Amino acid sequence: MSLTPPEFAHLIETRASSQEVFKGNFLHAFVDRVTLPDGGPATREYVVHPGAVMVIPLLQDAQGNWRVVLERQFRYPVGRVMIEFPAGKLDAGESVFACARRELREETGYSAQEWARAGQMHPVIAYSTEFIDIWFARGLTAGRQQLDAGESLDVFTASPEELLQWCMDGRVTDAKTLAGALWLQNTLAGNWALPWQSAASLDNP
Repeated sequence: MSLTPPEFAHLIETRASSQEVFKGNFLHAFVDRVTLPDGGPATREYVVHPGAVMVIPLLQDAQGNWRVVLERQFRYPVGRVMIEFPAGKLDAGESVFACARRELREETGYSAQEWARAGQMHPVIAYSTEFIDIWFARGLTAGRQQLDAGESLDVFTASPEELLQWCMDGRVTDAKTLAGALWLQNTLAGNWALPWQSAASLDNP
């Protein structure tokens, strides 16, 4: 079933052929020949991705002020240590909530009593099928990280104001974290409501 409304059908490109060019541990690359809306031919190169989640974990300090849990991690393709929200890819057959809970626990050590799904983003629509489900978590309890082999990252907290300043001055350039900061700002301002649910109710929908 097409996700494109009928009034935009004149923009659709149609696949004529598809060739697999690479298959790695989780990235799968293709080159397709397509027919453009005007009938002409074109080539599209893209990566099939299993999807991912990002978690915006909220902590309250002794004065009741919110803080967010963040990570610093070296990202090899850009050669930089990046500031990010906890995130990770979906395992085969895994629900987005199960992935969000697992990634939060593994990367930060925190578990959460309440969760809210904020929405979804597509970070690289020009060349990947990747989507990122965005979740908020609160009622955090600290625990022990369970990092993957070869994974190294620092966990720290910041105020929402600090995070927004880092987004503005260029210290945060990760696309999903920039999007998360927008969600966070509007949520804390009361502009965007979140459907909070207990972890138990999400386990047993």
